[in-house]
Amino acid sequence: MAMLGTRKPVDGDSPRDRCGMQRTCWKGNVKFVDMYSFTVEGSLEEANIMNEVRRRVKEQGRIWWETEASKGVGWYLQPHYHYHYYYHWDGGSFVSSFSISTLTNTILLKKLTRQGIPSVLRPKLWLSASGAAKKRSTVPQSYYQDLIQAVEGMVTPATLQIDQDLARTFPTHPWLDTEEGHASLRRVLVAYSFRDSRVGYCQGLNYVAALLLLVMKNEEDAFWMLAVLLENVLFNDCYADNLFGCHVEQRVFKDFLAKMCPSIATHLENINFDVSIVATEWFLCLFAKSLPSETAMRIWDILFNEGANILFRVALAIFKINEDQLLAANHVGDIIRILRHTTHHAFDPDALLKVAFEKIGSMTTNSITKHCKKQQAAVMAELEQRTRRLNSLERDQPRPR
Repeated sequence: MAMLGTRKPVDGDSPRDRCGMQRTCWKGNVKFVDMYSFTVEGSLEEANIMNEVRRRVKEQGRIWWETEASKGVGWYLQPHYHYHYYYHWDGGSFVSSFSISTLTNTILLKKLTRQGIPSVLRPKLWLSASGAAKKRSTVPQSYYQDLIQAVEGMVTPATLQIDQDLARTFPTHPWLDTEEGHASLRRVLVAYSFRDSRVGYCQGLNYVAALLLLVMKNEEDAFWMLAVLLENVLFNDCYADNLFGCHVEQRVFKDFLAKMCPSIATHLENINFDVSIVATEWFLCLFAKSLPSETAMRIWDILFNEGANILFRVALAIFKINEDQLLAANHVGDIIRILRHTTHHAFDPDALLKVAFEKIGSMTTNSITKHCKKQQAAVMAELEQRTRRLNSLERDQPRPR
């Protein structure tokens, strides 16, 4: 496989500065190429923000290399928490102890991950932190290749939908929008659709798998990252046939919005704006389609190390950042425009994550899981009612003679 995400220069390319900014301007805007070879249009100020982000990325990389020099190569690949249990004879109870060095490394890894993982380290660190490497180790080394060969030529509703979505997936990207890129993305998605027929394929996964390919630069690694995402990292059934888990997530997100941003939630309810109109795409695509690629990858750094609560934090932060504008808007279309403008122009991941961690209250993966369990019965009843209504409509349709 060719090096993914590397943009080859073409005839007519104009000189670029450190941010890959083209000097062809139109109405005050410029086009520039981001870190994963996506062409982005924005203001000169936003291009300068991208330059500053790249400077911080280089500085953060220096910190990672210095840490590796002092702690040893691959220190971040060690187990996060390794507990040892022994019997305390005096107290008659079990006491847990753990390696201080392991705990120290875990805390440091969390801190550095929130500040951003250098792109060159992302593949190895994501595989380790997410559990994908461990998951792959439980099957024969030839598992992925065997799976690809076994399903080659098979046609299912999932493969048909995947084929339709390939050309729609980041259609202007210089590698993804090529025959090679389409073929690689198709193999990953089709292989997983057969690995878990209960999920099969859900629209949204194409964007997730595409960014995984760009980051991992290896098809099999991307497959295992997709597997661990759906099977271990994310909440249950988000991509099931009836999107059961997605409906649960949206209900939970609305609850947290009401709790963390009550003024916004009340205002949106008063103008009959359903937050799932915008938030469903955020959660299904893990912000891959909504945010600039480097900002999305910073969120994924945290997602693979800390869990899915970061998705809720970032979604709430987007609303929080726009609180004044949202409260002043009285039309659904204006709300959508405000939120989409913010996501599409969120070139500074540190600014977004600062709000997500400092302006949003306490929120853990466990607390979100508990909220999800509370909402499951209501969502199940809602989906069953919808199914009965659809079946009733079908029965009432006149049959052709």
